[in-house]
Amino acid sequence: MDTLKAAAYVRFSSDNQRDESIDAQIRAIKDYCKHNGYDVIKIYADRAKSATTDKRPQFQQMIQDSSLGVFDVVIVHKLDRFSRDKYDSTTYKRKLKKNGIRLVSVTENLDGSPESVILESLLEGMAEYYSKNLAREVMKGLKETAYQCKHTGGTPPLGYDIDPTTKKYVINEAEAKAVREIYSLYLNGYGYRRMITVLNEKGYKTKKGKPFGKNSIHELLRNEKYAGTYVFNRSASKDAFNNRNNHQNKDNDSIIRIEGGVPAIISKEDFQTVQTKMANNKKRPGFYRAKEIYLLSGLIFCGECGHAMQGNHRRESKTRPKYISYRCGNRDRTKQCDNKEIRREYIEMYVLDQLEKRLFNEKAIPHLVQMLNDYQSKYSSKINKEASDMETRLAEVKKQISNIVTAIEKGFYQESFKTRMSELEDEKQSIEIFIQQLNAKNSTTQITEDNLRQILSVFKQFVTEKNIPECKKFIDNYVNKVLVYKDHIEVVFSLCLGKDIAAYTFDSNISKLQLFQKYHVA
Repeated sequence: MDTLKAAAYVRFSSDNQRDESIDAQIRAIKDYCKHNGYDVIKIYADRAKSATTDKRPQFQQMIQDSSLGVFDVVIVHKLDRFSRDKYDSTTYKRKLKKNGIRLVSVTENLDGSPESVILESLLEGMAEYYSKNLAREVMKGLKETAYQCKHTGGTPPLGYDIDPTTKKYVINEAEAKAVREIYSLYLNGYGYRRMITVLNEKGYKTKKGKPFGKNSIHELLRNEKYAGTYVFNRSASKDAFNNRNNHQNKDNDSIIRIEGGVPAIISKEDFQTVQTKMANNKKRPGFYRAKEIYLLSGLIFCGECGHAMQGNHRRESKTRPKYISYRCGNRDRTKQCDNKEIRREYIEMYVLDQLEKRLFNEKAIPHLVQMLNDYQSKYSSKINKEASDMETRLAEVKKQISNIVTAIEKGFYQESFKTRMSELEDEKQSIEIFIQQLNAKNSTTQITEDNLRQILSVFKQFVTEKNIPECKKFIDNYVNKVLVYKDHIEVVFSLCLGKDIAAYTFDSNISKLQLFQKYHVA
């Protein structure tokens, strides 16, 4: 009788257990296989992963591999290592059965008889009860910790560390600078895109050391801890499929809030102003639903103090006409800037005119085509160099794999060969995928004058038809920023090749007097 090939699945659920737990499970499984005629060919191990969810990388890999015919049975130490959720357990057992794979438990003798089916169901029910009861008891302890304003686990928010003695939040001043900067930018009218640019330019990172994105900024702006309020148990519970929506809150009766429980980084007034502004933006997202559409929103800044300029609308009355302008946000909020506002129609017409003059005109097309193709050639050379380096490394990895195979064939086997071979195979696969990604990036075509003429035609059509939303998209793509000084205006245009790649930048400026003389209609 042929020896059956077995895959072992082991798991421990939290930081309260250790790798020794997995080692013990593996020893028990190997001992069981030795006495029952199984050959363990692969071990799948999930560390610090709960069995109440199927979001376990090695577990999913095992289920996926079960369709390849590389093993005949999956062996676990106990059924609760496989799953503590009866729905998941039934679902994945069915998948294994469909692929011709049996599930075997070392400690629970289940032979497929009617009695064992009942026993298996009881064991799964007990495991699920144990898991949910444990979760309830853990929550009791966490709530007691929360009432003392202590850290309940996980990574603290940006701007805070945890005192190792008191377990309470303390301000990390280096990180708190980024938090204050984000709130200041938002209060001064910056949109997420411009905020991300500023934060990246200043080198600020998230708590995990990654660049800021819209979601990370949004969550930071919503976090009550920054205003000094300790909050616990805010996020809604997981649904039946173990998914959690962190944007949904539990009802207020379930949330623990303690004013003054955390050292404040932001004032209560600023935090509340931000929440009001976010709520208003949610009801009326972006310029598309605004009563007035501002083509330069998120792009126009005060040249004197650097703050974002905001759209300002003065209603029409019997004594004065309607007046729409851009005004420095710092002028209204802190009264620290005396730069005057500028009429919206003047500056927007000027920017559109300059776009057509500098970029979208027949004379500029040959120069722009040459410039873009030169840039594309340099970019392609860079990608080719990177791909060549990876090909060299891939050849080295393949050679090392070949050397190990040759050594084994000649009888020079060592236990370390198995581990090293696995590492090399993983690296080989990663390199091959990366090379494919580089080749995909490099699949560019030559830019022609006809390509740019098509863009020019579309732009002119949008301007002629006064298609404001489409004009706004063009401006966002080709205008880097507009700086309004007391005596003049500077416009910086960027022509981009692909996402986030600035190919060329040039300036255009005009005095405020010239702007008035050119666009004012008596």
